Amino acid sequence: MSSASVPFNEGGGSRIQAIPVMHSDTSSSTPHQSTIMLAGGGTGGHISPGLAIAERIRAVDPDARTIFACSPRPIDASMLRESGADFVPIRAEPFSLNPRRCIRFLIGLVRARADATALIRKCRPDWVVSLGGFVTPPVVAAARRAGVPVLLVNLDATPGRANRMVARFATRTVSAVPVPNIPNFASEIIGMPIRRIAIAPASAELCRAELGLDPSVRVLLITGASQGAQSLNELALKLARVHADRFRDWQVLHLCGANPVGGVARYERAWRESGVRAAVIPFIHRIGVAWGAADLALSRAGASSVAEAQANQIPTIFAPYPYHQDLHQRENAMPLVHVGAAAMELDQIDPEKNMSGLGARVLELMESAEKRYAMRKALQLMPPADSAEQIAEFVLRGRAFRSAIASA
Repeated sequence: MSSASVPFNEGGGSRIQAIPVMHSDTSSSTPHQSTIMLAGGGTGGHISPGLAIAERIRAVDPDARTIFACSPRPIDASMLRESGADFVPIRAEPFSLNPRRCIRFLIGLVRARADATALIRKCRPDWVVSLGGFVTPPVVAAARRAGVPVLLVNLDATPGRANRMVARFATRTVSAVPVPNIPNFASEIIGMPIRRIAIAPASAELCRAELGLDPSVRVLLITGASQGAQSLNELALKLARVHADRFRDWQVLHLCGANPVGGVARYERAWRESGVRAAVIPFIHRIGVAWGAADLALSRAGASSVAEAQANQIPTIFAPYPYHQDLHQRENAMPLVHVGAAAMELDQIDPEKNMSGLGARVLELMESAEKRYAMRKALQLMPPADSAEQIAEFVLRGRAFRSAIASA
C-alpha cells in the first residue's frame, strides 16, 4: 500500500491534523479494502448521522475505511475529531443572493471542485454517501465524473437545495423521513441513522450525576442542537426571571451553544440568581447523557434532534427553526405531534412573545405528570427505525433497503 496525506486547515489557520489517504495496490494479492466516503457538513445534523453510519460500517466490516468530506466550519472538525474520524474539509461556501457572499460562493465553488476531485482521486471510494449541506454538490459531481456511485441519504422532511440538486445525479436516493411535498423523491423511507452515543447510556440518576445535577430531581433539557439557539436561550432567561417559583421541583440542563450572546456566564448567572439549580453547557458530544438525564425537553426540530428525542422516549416541545421562510422543520416533528408523542410551538424569536406560546407550554408540561406520561406512552408505541446498519449493509454488501414506512 502506498500513502499520501491531506492537510486539515481550519479556517485557513495552522495545520491541525494530517489525514493519510490510502491507495489500492492492484498488484497486491491482499483482499480489497472497502472505502466509503461520507459527504456532508455545516451542522451537527449532517455530521451526527454520518458518524452513525461510519460506526455501523466498522461493525459490519472492521477492515473497511471511512473518510468524511466535510465543510470547513468548526463544528464539523470538533465533532469528527472527538470521534476519531478521518476527515478532509472541502472549501465550499453556501449559496447566497447577497453580492459579497455570492462572490465567496463562486470562489468557494472553484476551490471545492478542486478539493473534491483530488480527494476522490486519492481515496478511490467504493461509494459516496451524501448526507446534505452545501459541501455535497461538488463532492457528488467529482464522484460521478470518476464513476463512483452515490447514495443520497436525505435527512429532512423538506429536502434542502443541495439535496434536490444531488438527487438528480445520485445512483440511489433514500430518505430518513417522509417527504410529503415531493412525491417519489426517495425510493425508500428508512428511518434516521442514530449514533450509539446519542442514546442514554445509563439510568436517569446516573446521567444526572455525571452532569453535576441532583440525581433525584427532575430535569428540563433546553437544547438548540449543535449550534445552540439564541431565541431559546433568551426564553430560558425569561423563564428563570419570571417563573422561578414554578421550577421548585425541577432543575435545568441548558445546552446554550458555543457562542451565546453575553457568553455562557450570562446564563449561569441568571439561573443562579433565580435560585434554580442548573447546569449550563455550551455543547456536549455525548448527547445521549443529556437525553438520559431529562424528563422533559425544549428543542429545535431538526431531523436528528427529533429522532434522538424519539429514540430516548423523552417528551419534547419542539420549536422549529424560525428563520427558514417555509418553517420546514415543522415537518420533521409532525409525525410525533400527530400521535401525541410530542408538542410543537412556533418560535416567535422575541422572548416576551414566546412566553405565551413556548414558555406556557413548557410550564404546562412541567406541572402535568399525567401529560408527560401520556407522551411517553405514545413514544413507546412508535419505536424508531435506526437505519445506520441498513446503509452500511447496502454500501458494503449491496443488501436491499427495508422501508420503515411507506414512501412519500
